[in-house]
Amino acid sequence: MTKAHMTQIDIGPDQTRIDAGIVAKALKMTPQALQLAMRDGVVTSQFETGTGDDAGRIRLTFYSPNRRARITADTNGAILSCTAVDYVRPTSRAPSPKVNGART
Repeated sequence: MTKAHMTQIDIGPDQTRIDAGIVAKALKMTPQALQLAMRDGVVTSQFETGTGDDAGRIRLTFYSPNRRARITADTNGAILSCTAVDYVRPTSRAPSPKVNGART
């Protein structure tokens, strides 16, 4: 029996699941590399539930060291959009140094 390709997000009461291939493609890595990176904390994720104009939608955001992927779905888990951009993850939130008494 062939496993069907997941085209939606499984939203449960305690966890959310998505096909690693979808996220890996957006982050420009293999599914195996994604799974290892998530296990090691190199790739992290965030789950948000829409409010106001976005009520009835959810958003999963995945952060790798050099890329961010956002996947939006309806509350049934049907994927509505998947976008990704290259970026540099901030390493520190320390205040910027003062130069001649002013912050840079």
